Amino acid sequence: MDRLTAARVFVEVAERGSFTQTAARLEMSQAMVSRYLAAMEGWVGARLLHRTTRRITLTDAGQAVLSSCRQLLELADDVEHIAGNRNREPEGKLRVATSSSFAEAQLTTAVVDFQRLHARVQVELLVADRPVDLVEDRIDLAVRITNSLDPAIVARPLAQCRSVLCASPDYLAQDGQPAGIEALNAHRFVTNSFGAGAHYRFRYRGQTVDVPANGMLFTNETAILRRAVLAGAGLGMLPTYYVGDDLRTGRLVRVLADFEPEPLGIHAVYLSRRHRPLALQLLLDFLAQRFGGDVAPWDRNML
Repeated sequence: MDRLTAARVFVEVAERGSFTQTAARLEMSQAMVSRYLAAMEGWVGARLLHRTTRRITLTDAGQAVLSSCRQLLELADDVEHIAGNRNREPEGKLRVATSSSFAEAQLTTAVVDFQRLHARVQVELLVADRPVDLVEDRIDLAVRITNSLDPAIVARPLAQCRSVLCASPDYLAQDGQPAGIEALNAHRFVTNSFGAGAHYRFRYRGQTVDVPANGMLFTNETAILRRAVLAGAGLGMLPTYYVGDDLRTGRLVRVLADFEPEPLGIHAVYLSRRHRPLALQLLLDFLAQRFGGDVAPWDRNML
């Protein structure tokens, strides 16, 4: 049997955790999926999957082989991409998901600029405050801000997300600028309902400092958090990609600048390196160039 196809079947099963979904994705029968997997295990000389009626998991050998199979398929796809896409114009529709704040502040403009270069590519931009399911929601690409990624998906780093602890000038005029990290206990906070919530982690002189926050107003939406901080409700932790202009114009003031909040990675995530439409590959490259570099573009005149 074709070993390249067997590797493709194995990776699909590992990523989807389902023989049924793999068969549908590769347009083959479940019996053929089983035969390719058996052939793969025969070539490797080890069992690659634990199969029960409820779930499919990788064995230790399967974990070791998975990375090599992905590299093999990526190389094969690169060859196909070079040979077949030299003169093709990208087209089709991409479903892209991210948080509402990143979409509003950065991604929407980037997508519009991308479409100016590739007018035949349609983009459906979906926003959600929690990670979407790439399979169930049929997402081609998601931009996620996190330091904890699902190992079953492919991630391409785009930039770092820095945050600032900040407040409005009116709030600081009334309650005072905190003189040190201990003084935060006396201040009110506007906090996120999930994620870090009422607990922040800072880096200071090479060490990590954990600080509880006295949350008085909670929200699951970054835009509401920003609006409450601007209105003087208290201190808030906000990403620089979203409040850069507020900081530059003085509408918000950074608090305890020597204490750097823990940065998060901004990643483009997708299900597989294989069978990527040309439009998706070009969008990945465009976003990596747009947001990449040692310092994210929205931070370059703030450091």
